Amino acid sequence: MKSPRLAPSSPGTGPALRRRKPSGRLVNLEQIPVWAGFGSPIRNENQNPGLEALLEGLNPEQRRAVTHGTGPLLVVAGAGTGKTEVITRRIAWLVATRRARPSQILGLTFTDKAAAEMQLRVDQLVPYGFADTAISTFHAFGDRLIREFAFELGISPDARVLSRAEVVVLLREHLFELGLDTYLPLGDPTRFLGALATLFGRCRDEDVTPDRYRTHADELAAAASRAGSALVTGPEPFPVDRAAADALVELADRQIELATAYSRYTELLAASGAIDFGDQVALALRLMRSSPASLATIRNRFRYILVDEFQDTNPVQAALVGLLAEEHRNLTVVGDDDQSIYRFRGAAISNILEFRDHYPAARTVVLRRNYRSLAPILDASHRLIKFNDPDRLESRVGISKKLLPQRSQRSAPPVRVHGFDTAAAEADWIAAEVRRRMDAGVRPRDFAVLVRANAGADAVLRSFNIAGVPWRFAGTSGLYGRPEIRLLLSVLRAVTDPESSTDVYGLAASDIYRVPSEDLSAIMGAARRGHDSAWGLLEQADAGTGGVRVTAPGRAAIARLVGDLRRLRDLAHARPAGEVLYAFLQNSGWLAEMAAGGTARSEEMLANVARFFDIVRSRSALLVDDRAVFLIRHLATLIDAGDDPGVADTDPDVDAVSVLTVHKAKGLEFPVVVIPGLVAGRFPSSARREPLEIPDALVAAAPATADPHLPEERRLF
Repeated sequence: MKSPRLAPSSPGTGPALRRRKPSGRLVNLEQIPVWAGFGSPIRNENQNPGLEALLEGLNPEQRRAVTHGTGPLLVVAGAGTGKTEVITRRIAWLVATRRARPSQILGLTFTDKAAAEMQLRVDQLVPYGFADTAISTFHAFGDRLIREFAFELGISPDARVLSRAEVVVLLREHLFELGLDTYLPLGDPTRFLGALATLFGRCRDEDVTPDRYRTHADELAAAASRAGSALVTGPEPFPVDRAAADALVELADRQIELATAYSRYTELLAASGAIDFGDQVALALRLMRSSPASLATIRNRFRYILVDEFQDTNPVQAALVGLLAEEHRNLTVVGDDDQSIYRFRGAAISNILEFRDHYPAARTVVLRRNYRSLAPILDASHRLIKFNDPDRLESRVGISKKLLPQRSQRSAPPVRVHGFDTAAAEADWIAAEVRRRMDAGVRPRDFAVLVRANAGADAVLRSFNIAGVPWRFAGTSGLYGRPEIRLLLSVLRAVTDPESSTDVYGLAASDIYRVPSEDLSAIMGAARRGHDSAWGLLEQADAGTGGVRVTAPGRAAIARLVGDLRRLRDLAHARPAGEVLYAFLQNSGWLAEMAAGGTARSEEMLANVARFFDIVRSRSALLVDDRAVFLIRHLATLIDAGDDPGVADTDPDVDAVSVLTVHKAKGLEFPVVVIPGLVAGRFPSSARREPLEIPDALVAAAPATADPHLPEERRLF
């Protein structure tokens, strides 16, 4: 089968939201005899025209990384230096030089989006029939292993992966089986159980088993007992000694209680035939440690391992990679300690800082040529990040990481700082500046406003609305908080429980039914005085009975609402919840209205509605009965437990200003970027400790600094 011609992307650009630069000449990969056999590398590689075509356009550092032979390789890739290009071309080079078949190469990354981007590029570089490289996220890879070797692990191959919210629900259902006393929550336990779920997840990430946690707790108890004995038998103690001993006893008791809860939670998972998110990697690591035969089988599959964003790996992921590569040591890791921004997810920056300690013979290639930004931005970034010395690779191993701009502009604009008295004044200035540039011909999609947290976007979005600036917001969470999704949830609740006055009122006041405000006020007032429901009063108003008088427009709107809810209620008894929601969207005309909107907001609404339908479909499949009355109860439980999936990813080409969190913006590119809220407490944000923290003694690697929060805020900025 013939291979396709392709136009390789610019060597310096990674997966970006924006346009790609025009590529160079086409590469004809038919010149590369990858199908001629594997096992013996091609001789005289430098004389092979196909290989030269594959390497064309790479700078010297990228070329050294791509053509590295065997053994460990550390690629320190600064922002915008083309790391994805290096990884994908290295995979193609390994195949083209017959060092490995595609199926013998494992590529690991962190997000489905990054894995799909990498797979797409490899598929383009490797001829048809040979693009079966295993490229996936860590969790997807671990999940495949534990299902393949489920019997060795003693679990079901069909074990269901519980979301964090489902873990909280499981804990709440078995609250009195967890062995809690001091920590037994009074009243609503949801918040505490969420903290407990976070603690258990961190234990999984840190490779802390229930037995290891219990051992630590028992050691604390023994130390507390020794301290108490010393006070009794020793000389006259100081008051502080008694206080310290009492504190140690309390700490030991609490840790024993948490260790017991962790052990029983693990037992509950096993009994329910489920695993949690952290198990997907932790169980795969346990498999390879406990079963030499399984480890040998897995190792024999992969001759080369490549890991993207290595600075974001946690201890379990790093241990998994280390075991896989222990024999052949053909391990390539690509990362940058200055881009480590996920400590709150368990990422251990020590993995990349100490890589050369674990692999002394590792070759190090530093990518410094930045193809994304102009000199003022790179210089300002380097000045700031130097404050994190000496706990950076640049200082530790004596390499230079200062990025060198490959783009030049005669009058490169400086990084500008503007001060304001209030957040409102700042937001108004941003909106006015964007509006001014838009009026001068700049497209809205060329702007990005990066906020430190979701709440930081509120003032900016209000000012954009006043200034008539189109925007789209991509926060880290909040699908259920979107107006369009709140309305769909109200439909489900109103259909299954017409006495839910809040939901019926929400529908009546929505843009779909537009019951006049004076009529709504009269109906809700009468319902309150008569201890009746909003639905009862609406039915009376529709029938012309009762003591509430409504306007003529109000009567027409109410008739439409009452008629729709009755039809949907009848449908809900016979058909699945998804069909009920679709009937509402279609019959109300709301779906057609969103589709015809043609604005960034309508596109966003459609995408969120589609994402919600995916959730309805997946959740309905887990229920014995998929009708609305059962689904809404299930969703309510999950929402109460903290389930709030992220909003949908909208079309990046929508012509609107992108407002998004800094974490969400990683890897994206925009011509103009504005970062508001650069004040102490907001950005850099204040450090927040977890309500239940994993003991320091159980953490694999201590932070490089006493206060790891501020260095991470610098890296994030």
